[in-house]
Amino acid sequence: MSTALPRRLLACLLFALAAVPGWTAEPMAHVVLKPVINFFSAPREDSDVVTQATLGARLVELDRKDGWVRVKGDDDYPGWAPLAALRPLAATERYPASLEPGKAVEVDALAANLYQEADVTKHAPVLTAPFGVRLERLNGGRDTPRWIEVRLPDRRVAWIQSGDVRTDLRPLSLEASLALARRFLGITYTWGGSSTFGYDCSGFTQAIFRRRGVILPRDANLQAEWSGLAAVADRTLLQPGDLLFFGKDAAHITHTGIYLGQGSFIHDTPKDRPVIQVSGLGEPYWSKLLVAMRRLK
Repeated sequence: MSTALPRRLLACLLFALAAVPGWTAEPMAHVVLKPVINFFSAPREDSDVVTQATLGARLVELDRKDGWVRVKGDDDYPGWAPLAALRPLAATERYPASLEPGKAVEVDALAANLYQEADVTKHAPVLTAPFGVRLERLNGGRDTPRWIEVRLPDRRVAWIQSGDVRTDLRPLSLEASLALARRFLGITYTWGGSSTFGYDCSGFTQAIFRRRGVILPRDANLQAEWSGLAAVADRTLLQPGDLLFFGKDAAHITHTGIYLGQGSFIHDTPKDRPVIQVSGLGEPYWSKLLVAMRRLK
């Protein structure tokens, strides 16, 4: 049987849909409803965690199967997430609706409680958001010096204390980003972790560089190969903020950290104490594993 007619009908249908206001051929997008969700390597919870996404993150759908969706975030790193943890976005919808000055706030505390009313005593928190989550500010005239009214990704209204957020969403300077990295000292190591509830090594470096306005690839080996970084040829040329990469050789990078200067670096490692910590490049263990050094171009 000829397939010419069905193909012609399909072409006509796509043309008609394209003419409908608001219709787009772009993949469906979702917004994360929970404080932190895992991305799994397969559509089941007993598979390994490959990364995470936090509240309000916009994810693009790649595939769907049995209540799971394969998605990717702004770093293009894919994984499977439960559909119940997401809300599909309309074609023209964004969350937060706008990132114009004053239209959104960003959690600046390591974790921030949100409440159903502007009071910490009357009810338990609606949820606890990790660092870096952006929330849509209502600007309905009910804000106070202490409290800001926001709309959550599930469209509920909540209140957050102004001391837990920043309203200036401009990227941080190098110096400010290194100070931020030190604020994360002691946060637990979590494989695949991408939030202040627990990072892994590359999730930590990605988070710090994100506050500088740079979206690094997700994994350490991918970061080392990224075209936005230039090689540093010698340890004597290292500068604060440079990325360090470790492994058995340059083709097998498994760990990363951020150089602080004076021979020290900050990183998240499960070795000895599984937390974000400062180590020295002079330590024999790390010195022999250092195989690459990179700097933002």
